[in-house]
Amino acid sequence: MDSKHPGSRGNYRMLETPPDEPIVQIQSVDHKSRVHIDIDTDDIAAEVARLRKLGAMTVVRLERWVVMEAPTGQRFSVVRVQRPGFPKNASRWD
Repeated sequence: MDSKHPGSRGNYRMLETPPDEPIVQIQSVDHKSRVHIDIDTDDIAAEVARLRKLGAMTVVRLERWVVMEAPTGQRFSVVRVQRPGFPKNASRWD
């Protein structure tokens, strides 16, 4: 982990990854989950709706992202696109 990485701040620490690979950011959290995944999307509302149909529930809606919880109790966030190349590397579920 690199506390000097430009993405490291507060309770977040970034791992250095190649530009075309997933971003790995470590966050200290207060909830039970040991891993918290962020899902990048170009349409947060549509992705949240899709995930709710699959059984996830909304924990909190924030200004720029939504924290959700899977039926297994695993928390994750739906966030705006974080990295260039998103359309090329994005998975689509229709």
